[in-house]
Amino acid sequence: MGLRLYPAIDLKGGQVVRLRRGDMSQATVYSGRPGDQARTFAAQGFGWLHVVDLDGAFAGRPANAAAVESILAAAPGVPVQLGGGIRDMRTLDAWLARGVQRAILGSAALKNPDFTRAACAKHPDRVAVGIDARQGMVATEGWSEASTMTAVDLARRFEDAGAAAVIYTDIDRDGMLRGVNLEATLALARAVTLPVIASGGVASLDDLAALAAVASEGIEGVVIGRALYDGRLDAAEALALVADR
Repeated sequence: MGLRLYPAIDLKGGQVVRLRRGDMSQATVYSGRPGDQARTFAAQGFGWLHVVDLDGAFAGRPANAAAVESILAAAPGVPVQLGGGIRDMRTLDAWLARGVQRAILGSAALKNPDFTRAACAKHPDRVAVGIDARQGMVATEGWSEASTMTAVDLARRFEDAGAAAVIYTDIDRDGMLRGVNLEATLALARAVTLPVIASGGVASLDDLAALAAVASEGIEGVVIGRALYDGRLDAAEALALVADR
């Protein structure tokens, strides 16, 4: 199959927002009704939703549970991948039991690899590793902390663990509409056997076409955020482009 599109619903204070480079002080509010946004994406024909509890990512525990529940209820036929604040098995089990199809472990993947491996083993193909990087180096805790680990080295840790995918976000591109960091994303996809989902910077159909052209090299999908909300990217055109590949 071709490139899969994941429209993003980022949650802050129960509202749908987009950040610039992960800066919580630069949040643009797009909707106060996350369920309605999920319903809109479902009606447009998207096959997945990418949901992030931004407050949870910083707090280390779920902080927008009601908003996530409203998304699950509003689009029951569309699988949801959820990240932000999932740091222990109890939280992970609870979300998967409530209807989340795939959980994203980000900070936990770097700081608690044993838990991440156990989660992948317990829930095969339902746990993705979220790798957020700035200039190739992994950042955690809602991107507020830098590490000395490269994105490739972190991804390789979980190749044999049963992870569903790696979601790779280029922090410097996120919310900036500057285009995807194709070079870094492709380098990661070529370095590991796990499917890679690109995130950060999609601004146009050209970006999607560039990713679709190399999808066979391990790039499974792409998260789209601000370009959809600002109207720079038409949902129907985007879906048609990847369907034709």
